Amino acid sequence: MRRHLLAGVLVLGLVGGLSAPARAAETWTSATGLEGACVTLQAYNGSTALGYVFKDSAGYGFTGTASKAEPFRFEATQLGRYLLRDHTGAPPYQSTLGWVWAGDSYGDRADWTVSSGSSGSYKLVSTSTGQQMGSYLGGLGAGSATMKLTPATGCAAIPDIATGVTGTPAPAVDSGGKLVGWIDAHAHITAGEAFGGSMHCGDAWASGGAPVALAGCASHATLGWGALLEAIIAGTDPINSSEHGWPSFTDWPQTDTMLHEASYFRSLERAWQSGQRVLNVLLVANRVICELTVQHTSCDEMDQIRAQSTYLHRMQDYIDARSGGPGRGWFRLATTPAQVRAIAAQGKLAVTIGVENSEIFGCREVKDVAQCTTADIDRGLDELQGMGVSGFYPVHKFDNAFGGTRFDEGVTGAAINVGQLLSSGHWWQATSCTGPSDNEQPLVSDDFAKLLALGVDLPAGTILPVYPSGKICNVRGLTTLGSYLVGKMMDRGMIVHIDHMSVKTASAVLDLAEQRRYAGVTSVHTWADRALVNRVLGVGGFVASYAFAATDDGSGTPTFLDEWRANRALANGSRITGYGVGTDVNGLGTQAQPRLNAGTSPLTYPFTALNGTQVAKQVWGTRTFDLNTDGVAQYGLYSDWITDLTNQAGSDKALLTRQLMSGAEAYVQMWEKARS
Repeated sequence: MRRHLLAGVLVLGLVGGLSAPARAAETWTSATGLEGACVTLQAYNGSTALGYVFKDSAGYGFTGTASKAEPFRFEATQLGRYLLRDHTGAPPYQSTLGWVWAGDSYGDRADWTVSSGSSGSYKLVSTSTGQQMGSYLGGLGAGSATMKLTPATGCAAIPDIATGVTGTPAPAVDSGGKLVGWIDAHAHITAGEAFGGSMHCGDAWASGGAPVALAGCASHATLGWGALLEAIIAGTDPINSSEHGWPSFTDWPQTDTMLHEASYFRSLERAWQSGQRVLNVLLVANRVICELTVQHTSCDEMDQIRAQSTYLHRMQDYIDARSGGPGRGWFRLATTPAQVRAIAAQGKLAVTIGVENSEIFGCREVKDVAQCTTADIDRGLDELQGMGVSGFYPVHKFDNAFGGTRFDEGVTGAAINVGQLLSSGHWWQATSCTGPSDNEQPLVSDDFAKLLALGVDLPAGTILPVYPSGKICNVRGLTTLGSYLVGKMMDRGMIVHIDHMSVKTASAVLDLAEQRRYAGVTSVHTWADRALVNRVLGVGGFVASYAFAATDDGSGTPTFLDEWRANRALANGSRITGYGVGTDVNGLGTQAQPRLNAGTSPLTYPFTALNGTQVAKQVWGTRTFDLNTDGVAQYGLYSDWITDLTNQAGSDKALLTRQLMSGAEAYVQMWEKARS
């Protein structure tokens, strides 16, 4: 257990949420378009009417009296699948005894696959058991029947989360065909399937909605392994973790709860409604962290990426289902710049896909010996492009077969360095340096002492590393295999993310980009030396800053305005036409805390977003979020943050607003140049 330290009650009624009104029968064009329908069910066996479904003491039966029919609300769980709720909010489920009974929460047996029958009727089949809903021993249960749906009133509301955004947004494309909207160039909304699938508590979406996706996790409660791991990563309290999620959210999300879901799809929707036009999703993996968690699926990093790719595509389907059917959702995956432009023209959110992991294609190095070949790289690139991946990080947290990494600092750096040892068989190797460095504050022995005090065990006989004082640089640069990989990425028009590369590695990559006049390079979450950022701008690449607070939040981190101004002041800063945000949400990084001056200079609610919509405070369950007191505790608050950011920019407000709202266009132009 010491080694591992390294790494619902159904809410009845509307709690901080929305429920679609009953939809007219003529709008039900297919079995995939029943989301929000409030109906009664009239069962038929062939042409013989069995009666209307009504609710009895334990389950449901049939009556010939229409006025006694039970109203049911349909809530999509995937395309063509639904959770039903009777007027009390109870979900009908297929019991093991054959009858359909009233449950108290969503589960596999409360999931119904719906298909269209003849004459406007429908078949409801238990997704879990394959049993069709019909007549069973006089009651509703496993049988053979079709259902006629009749619009009704009196349905229970769907427990949901409202976005709080109203009004008509400005067009997402201007008269010249350019995108108008901001971009999050670095987010991890698939974290629910990362690291073996159990390290992260909660999901961006789930069949059963918010009560399922945002439920607490026992493993993350007081002294659970998840709480202890979060204490190491984020410095949270592992003892006072009561793990209350939906509907109270008394414990999370917070700005520092890194192992809890912060990007539920209704919060992503709020950001999109407030002017976001591109979301770059990074599928993230780490074999070492996965193997150090108590529970996990496959820890192979490519398996983790495949699982997240599936999750992301199913998320698009789920949002389609909740929006009325295939293609109707606002969340659209884009694999080319042209697709991004087409999606934005429809006023929807274009979601691009990237990858961030340390052993991509299995290309780790063990004591300086590469564990992959050029053939592995070629096959891996084919697979990633087949998933729709537009770019990725050749190097992440550990040195690998492609090059050296940029170090973390402090206790986090010490923990990752232990992971480096487990991955490669050696510690990070560093030398003193001047100019660009890989860590402004080097790791010191006290960092390892703090880590060991938390209970982390090292292999017997391990000798701790010693690093020089002052600036240090990783001795490792771009390898021969790394040069091969980057060249092939450029051949394919893929985006090369240089953040996390050592100075030597990133410099060599930028040498290649300059030789080939290749624009497809980025630094998108403040994890590269500014001299390298200047070179990214010089080749026509794209830059975004980590979503720090607009002004000082007391955390000791830079501010977003400071970072933006410093990058604009670079020799190539005049080449910035559009600027991005890198939230790193769910990426084991803290989000912005409230500004220290929020009390005297607060964001006032409701406010007008950058695209002209009106935004009120967002409510999750019974918790109301306020940027001034909560900081960016969850993704929906990026609507608030980006407006607050421009409000705090003083005389730079107009320029910052213009560059942020040109961010999506600048990113797409960079991508188009890379593919040309």
